[in-house]
Amino acid sequence: MTSDSFDSFDPLSFSTIPTPPEGFKSGFVGIVGRPNVGKSTLMNALVGQKVAITSPTAQTTRNRLRGILSNDQAQIIFVDTPGIHKPHHELGKILVKNARMAIDAVDATLFVVDGSVAAGRGDEFVASLLAPSAVPVILGLNKIDQQPAEEAEAIDASYQAMADTHGWPLVKFSALHEQQLDTLLQTLIDRLDPGPYYYPPDLVTDQPERFIMGELIREQILLHTREEVPHSVAIAIDRVEEDATITRILATIHVERDSQKGILIGKRGSMLKTIGSEARQQIQKLVMGQVYLELFVKVVPKWRQSRSRLEDFGYRVEE
Repeated sequence: MTSDSFDSFDPLSFSTIPTPPEGFKSGFVGIVGRPNVGKSTLMNALVGQKVAITSPTAQTTRNRLRGILSNDQAQIIFVDTPGIHKPHHELGKILVKNARMAIDAVDATLFVVDGSVAAGRGDEFVASLLAPSAVPVILGLNKIDQQPAEEAEAIDASYQAMADTHGWPLVKFSALHEQQLDTLLQTLIDRLDPGPYYYPPDLVTDQPERFIMGELIREQILLHTREEVPHSVAIAIDRVEEDATITRILATIHVERDSQKGILIGKRGSMLKTIGSEARQQIQKLVMGQVYLELFVKVVPKWRQSRSRLEDFGYRVEE
């Protein structure tokens, strides 16, 4: 397969969309909440495969990413959104605006909160955005495995009060350890209307492979660097060539300052080698074959403040 044919690959052309059985339900479910509450980890767990990157760093998700779950009862298209926060640059404004737009473009909303701490002002702010919504809202209390035993009752009560105020059902679970996800899933299905398959049932995401490749590279940068570096990074997949034995990928990591470039490259290239090696292992799982990955680092000053640069890197207000 050539690079051009790889770019134009359409997964739908290789699969068929079946006729659903009687009583089958389907719909789009937006996953919203503050940064770092476990939204991407939850979507991966529900879909049963890694389609969104995860990291201890807040604001990991930048694009509205769709994960697709199909079973005998329903097909749910989960829309993982960027964490809703106070933006400090043009990129942040776009991310938050896209997350807010997702609230009005789905059939149900799963509002995920960090159940290891009591409800705070950030949660109340997200709740105020969801309150006028015409679609069902489920309050998802994640990270119950991390609740301090002596504080668990008070933490639960703070979120139960929020749920009662708005008339939302409250479901407790742990996305990381996949605890009580069956209850959450059934709660979501119960609130969807009868509908068709939107995608072939064997598909887990509608994102192109190039996008996922870039995200897997960015994930390793999030895991291995600190301070301002992770949020100043944009990945461009410059070339993908695939033959019978190996997939060759050329990618550029864009940063805003020379100091960030130095951190990413590391002493004698050690950091870039580590990032490349671990990203390659993840991409091999995606393409189910051997991968050769070559990374370059380029400085593009203040790219997060430039609308044109943001669009070049794929960040724009979504319709």
